[in-house]
Amino acid sequence: MMYHGHRLPCLHCQPQSYIRVVQHLIERCLLLHMSRDDCIRALAKHANIQPLVTLTVWEELLKENRGFFQAYFHAISPRHFNNRPIERNLNFTRRKFGR
Repeated sequence: MMYHGHRLPCLHCQPQSYIRVVQHLIERCLLLHMSRDDCIRALAKHANIQPLVTLTVWEELLKENRGFFQAYFHAISPRHFNNRPIERNLNFTRRKFGR
């Protein structure tokens, strides 16, 4: 679909269509396990979408799907395995045996 000679609808002429396309592109970035900042940079570079627009749509998606994004951020976090608190029950007291 072509809009004004571009692949994206016009933000000013068709804002709802434009936002839906940005949402779709963000979802594609999520499938590629990209962070928010990576997604913003990729859409700015490859789709010529202003970072503020991507950030705004991202934040709205986050509000609507908080549980999904919490799981997503946890899954893509490089600290996922390295930053877990280690819970150990170190008990060095002498055990009393029944005598």
